[in-house]
Amino acid sequence: MTLHLDLLRHGETELGGGLRGSLDDALTAKGWEQMRAAVAEQGPWDRLISSPLQRCARFAEELGARLNLPVSLEKGLQELHFGAWEGRSAAALMDTDAEALGRFWADPYSFTPPEGEPVSDFSHRVFAAVSRLHQAYAGERVLLICHGGVMKLLLAHARGLPREQLLNVEVGHGGLFSLQVVAGGVVKEVG
Repeated sequence: MTLHLDLLRHGETELGGGLRGSLDDALTAKGWEQMRAAVAEQGPWDRLISSPLQRCARFAEELGARLNLPVSLEKGLQELHFGAWEGRSAAALMDTDAEALGRFWADPYSFTPPEGEPVSDFSHRVFAAVSRLHQAYAGERVLLICHGGVMKLLLAHARGLPREQLLNVEVGHGGLFSLQVVAGGVVKEVG
């Protein structure tokens, strides 16, 4: 059976751009608006699944209450942990760590930010979470509220992109994409 998975990226956060990773920033008023606008005229969903970080979970709670839908938090869908790079912008890293940043952008699987989570571990974590969702909710339509890195990973896989192109996938704040997950964890983009 197929799991219909709509992916919603969180909106703008209070501490701004850069590599947010495990940092638990709140949404700005604009971030709330981005997410509300993304889901207007969408659905219906059977349930909401969210990263536990507040930039995702607070919106999931609000939307779940408004739509009278169950909300579950899934730790496996948290953003990549960027280690020493957390909270820093690419521009700032270009000033202090340009060579390492270039290696990460060229192939995020072959270079891990200092003290960060290897992308291969992140990938295993995210796909294990998606597999659990498929086993639990196949046949349903689920809204997954998560992060840019999670969405880039899933979309790159669905599009058949080489792993080096993971970071080329564009996912803006409040971006909404649809996937189908079938047996064996095969992910296909819809639309």
